[in-house]
Formats: sequence, structure tokens, C-alpha cells
Amino acid sequence: MQRKLWQKLNKWSKMQPISMHVPGHKNGTIGDMNFINPIYDITEITGFDDLHHPEEVLYDSMKCIQKHEDYEAVFLVNGTTSGILAVIQGFQSIQGDVCIGRHSHKSVFNALDLGHQCAHIMHTQVSHQTGQYNQPEWSSELAKKGKLGVVTYPNYYGETFDVQKLIQQFHEAHIPVLVDEAHGAHFGIEGFPKSTLEYGADYVVQSYHKTLPSLTMTSMLFIHKNAPYQERVKHWLQTFQSSSPSYLFMASLEQAQGFYETYQSNVFFEKRQILIKHLKDCGYTVLEVDDPLKLVIRKRGVSGELLKSAMEDQSIFVELADAQSVLWVLPLWYTHDRFPFKVLLKCITHIHIERSGQSQNHKQAKLYTEKGRYTPEDMSEIQTIPYEKALGCTLAQHLTPYPPGVPTMYKGEIITKNMIELIRYWHTQKMRVEGMRNGKIKVKDDL
Repeated sequence: MQRKLWQKLNKWSKMQPISMHVPGHKNGTIGDMNFINPIYDITEITGFDDLHHPEEVLYDSMKCIQKHEDYEAVFLVNGTTSGILAVIQGFQSIQGDVCIGRHSHKSVFNALDLGHQCAHIMHTQVSHQTGQYNQPEWSSELAKKGKLGVVTYPNYYGETFDVQKLIQQFHEAHIPVLVDEAHGAHFGIEGFPKSTLEYGADYVVQSYHKTLPSLTMTSMLFIHKNAPYQERVKHWLQTFQSSSPSYLFMASLEQAQGFYETYQSNVFFEKRQILIKHLKDCGYTVLEVDDPLKLVIRKRGVSGELLKSAMEDQSIFVELADAQSVLWVLPLWYTHDRFPFKVLLKCITHIHIERSGQSQNHKQAKLYTEKGRYTPEDMSEIQTIPYEKALGCTLAQHLTPYPPGVPTMYKGEIITKNMIELIRYWHTQKMRVEGMRNGKIKVKDDL
């Protein structure tokens, strides 16, 4: 057998790549990854407990995860997605709508489809700084029909909003709240935003692997002591998580939590300022967002994709590129980390951008902000047509640009002229869009 994946990984590692993306261990240079040893890759043998019925070592381990005294922590070994699926499915038998913003992750829609649950799509503001969805807005009609609020905080670019007020508005209407805090596992560290654990959200999911030194797919679900339907949610966790959870993953979560609890951020902010100054000295524009771990980097007259490519030529791998920018996820630097910081500064100096043939106008695509309604619908009769001919048709599959993997146009929505214009932009920019192939999309066949 030719080990194609191993060959690719091995070749890539020899490039000495510099990680400005997730996961938070940054190619093993942040935190202690010494637990990664096949001898620890065990199963539920005597003395090692059962994640789905913890009574011994796993029970004790999760009890030690103390981010807030009002919350119980549960290991997630199938990613934050499994936590989102379990919580939303836990409300399946309750009447009413799930209330979501337009920047909800695709896992939210998968949960709605699985449970045949309808959703009220809240009017969602777009950030003036990044052009991305940021803040969903409360409206009085939610109090009449809502059964669960699902809030994304922060957004992919590290932007926050007054989430405390929104949680309070839901609670005043007796609607529990699930917060998708995937990109906020490090929140609460000095100098960083507060976590929604401080604001009484009923359920909070955090992707430890994204910003803390933990293995990919490792996340945490925090359950408030007063959260409704806890037993239902825990039941569904057994459905959406593996019956053979990785002990390496769970040890990884323990290690990441220890890192979090002892982390001192002074070195991080010192290096961050050196990095920002160096980028600016090299002619880049740096947008500093609410989460200091994220940097949005631009170069005048250069598209995000071209900037990404030029950085990759210097072995700097970014989190994502949009029309105007690249997004960096910084390491949580500390005194004895092994991150190649000096090499990064040198590589930035050597970035070369070939501008020939490049347009000087790279506008961010307009996003939809209006409220709406999502209704899971079984579309067994569909057809694939060019997007230019889809005006007035019913979309049969979400259109999800990557990254960040957030559905922008939803299955069941009627396709408008403005939607077609946005799809045309994606197509001409050669963006990877789940739900579109070779300029064609799937629509409901009404004939």
C-alpha cells in the first residue's frame, strides 16, 4: 500500500511550516504534547472508566475542569459539532422555533434537519471592519415562538458584541441559550474577552483544539447547573459521540485545561506588538479585532488569495483568505514555547507579491442580514442548473463558502437577483463553495 496521506504529511513537515492557523498547539510548538504516545491509545479497560457513564477516573477528570463554578464540563471527542447536535436535539420534542443568527455553523442546520425542527433566523448585523456577520438582533416576536436561542460568539474573525445583553433578553423571555463559543476556549485569560460562562448561558461549547494546545476534534461542553433538559442532552451525546472515545483526546483536553489555568499572557502581548509593528513596517495593514489572538492582515491592492499564496511561499500557513484579507490565529506565546518567532519575522520580510494582472479593487461580498425562517424540507425531486438561471427557484442545498464553513444561503430559500449576484462573485473569484460545482447549483424541481 502506498501511504499517500503519510507521504503528504511528511513532505509538508519537512518544509518547516509556520502555523498561523488552528490548532492551538501550532505544529507542537505550544504546550506539552508528550502524551501523544501509542501506549496511551487505549480503550475502556479496567480502571479507565466509560465516557458515556463516567464514575471513576473520567468523572474525576471532568470534575477538575473548573472554568466556572456554575458549570459542569463534559469532554467532546467528536468536536464541537457533537455538542451542538446533542443540545439542539435535546429540544426536539419542545414546541417552538430554534432562534439562530445568519452566521450559524452548518452543524446547527444539520441538527435542525435531523430533528425536523424549524428555526427563526434573526436579523444579523455585518461588521463594518471585516464585512463578516457578527451580531444577531433580538426582536419581540422571538418571545412568542422561541424555544432555544443559538448564539455564535465570537465570530470567525474574533469579533465580539454585547452578548450579555442578548443572553439576558432570551432569559427574560424564558428561552434557554446555547452559545457556540468554538473560537473562545482561551477567553477569560487576562487581556482577552470574557467567556459567556460569565453571563449565565445554559450551554456553552468550546473548541479547545482551535486556540489551546489540544488535539484536533477535542472540545468541551459546559452545562449550567440550572440548564433545562440536561439528561436529554447527555443522552444525545451518546448518540453523536463515538462509543470508543480516544483516551489520547481526553488526555489532550486535560493538558489544555492545565495550560489554560496556569497561562500568563504578558509574553504573548509583548510578542504580538513586535509582530504587528514588523508587519506594518513591511507595508501591511493590520486590523486588530476584539480577540487579540486574531489578526486580519491586508496589503493595498492585493487580494486575500494572492496574499495567502505569497505567504505560503514562505511556509507561513494562514487560517483563511477572503477578498481583501488573510486571517492569522496567533499562538499563545509564553516564556519557554518552541514557536519559531524569529523565523516568522524573517519570513515576513522575504514575502514577495507578484502584482502583474491583479485588479486593484477587492471588495468584500455583500451578505444577507434580514430575518427569515428555516424549515427542513425533504427535497427528493431536485435538478442541477446554472446559477444564472436559478432566479425564483427554491434552493435545494445550502451554499457554504469555505472557509469559514458557514452557510450563507439556505436550503428552502427562494433565490433572488441579489443572491445570484453574490453567487457570481464567488464563482468568478474561484472560491470553494459547498453546494456549487462548475457554476451549477441544486434547486427544487417544481415540475
